[in-house]
Amino acid sequence: MPASGLIASSFKYTSISTAIAVALYATLLCLLTTTTFQSHAVYLHAIQIPWFKDLNEPSTFGFLKNQVTPFSIKTPDNESLYAWHILPISLYHKHESSLTAEAAGFVSDISSRHAFHLLRTDPQARLIIHIHGAGGTVASGYRVPNYRALSAGQPDKIHVLTFDYRGFGRSTGVPSEKGLVLDARAVVEWAMSVAGIPPSRIILFGQSLGTAVNVAVSEQFALQNPPVVFAGIILVAPFVDVATLLATYRVAGMVPILSPLAKFPVLFNYLQRFVRDKWLSKDRIAGYVGANEANGQRYHITVIHAEDDYDIPWHHTPVLFWHAVNAWVSMGISYEELEKRKLDSMMDLGAAGSIVEWRTDYGVIREEILKTGRHDVIMGYPIITMAVMRSFEAADSSFTC
Repeated sequence: MPASGLIASSFKYTSISTAIAVALYATLLCLLTTTTFQSHAVYLHAIQIPWFKDLNEPSTFGFLKNQVTPFSIKTPDNESLYAWHILPISLYHKHESSLTAEAAGFVSDISSRHAFHLLRTDPQARLIIHIHGAGGTVASGYRVPNYRALSAGQPDKIHVLTFDYRGFGRSTGVPSEKGLVLDARAVVEWAMSVAGIPPSRIILFGQSLGTAVNVAVSEQFALQNPPVVFAGIILVAPFVDVATLLATYRVAGMVPILSPLAKFPVLFNYLQRFVRDKWLSKDRIAGYVGANEANGQRYHITVIHAEDDYDIPWHHTPVLFWHAVNAWVSMGISYEELEKRKLDSMMDLGAAGSIVEWRTDYGVIREEILKTGRHDVIMGYPIITMAVMRSFEAADSSFTC
């Protein structure tokens, strides 16, 4: 075949491939404007990883017999949330014989279990409420190592309570912004009223999507009368809001959703009109700080992100940090001015990253940027353990880890 024919043939197939790719992408955009498809794209709740393992047998995920108690929590709108209560390892060791004597598996009445008794009757017990990201279940990926990192600072006192949102795993219902916030609130209410743990002994931990849920619930409790403020909130790999996230997000760090259209503001802004769940974390964290400052309530915020996070770019964290600080500065402060001021107090840890801590009249807002950690691996790092220790010690100086 002549060279000209090869070029023409190559051009033809390239054109066809490009046209197919554009058509598929256009179809994807059209589907994303529908409520059902958008819900699956945002929450990924149909992905039930891990496959072929029974969540009611936590030992298959590396836990000791009855170190984890699977149970359910009811929401005000009558959904059933699947949950795990995870005992800290040293406490388990002390009560191993009593715990292993009980039958393993899901329990309909958690109050009958020895593990629950250990949580409720210990006046020094601390509780981490773990609010996970999109997709999967309580047992997915790096979440199991995350639970261990959360309790490692005081392995005989720090319990973990994790749950699946509505529509995830074994939980009933269909996910939505309103629904997920209601779910997290129901879990917090259970911890305070049923387990009897006061907010001063509770930390809310959120990763990825869970950071948005965390901030939303924390703001709600801070705004109620009387206000309720927890020992700390920890946000790992947060995002500013869905609109900003869509301009940068890549599924698994590789597949873009709307980021290719960010170069076309008119079209990008038009498509944003169809976004159902906004998840305005930047506004909510500002509301949380503002409410606590106005009410004279002590609070502790830790925001952590890795520079090599290819799912949610790390630059979301400095913007979220700015909105939190700006809610306290009476005359306001620009993002650029805050970045300059951060340089004066920043701890440069070299390969370990950097830390900035901003103290307000009543609170601490801490930003930690790691060089490495990706989107999920970071959850098992010692920096998570340290964030928990600092929050509990700030809330109660007598509690030493």
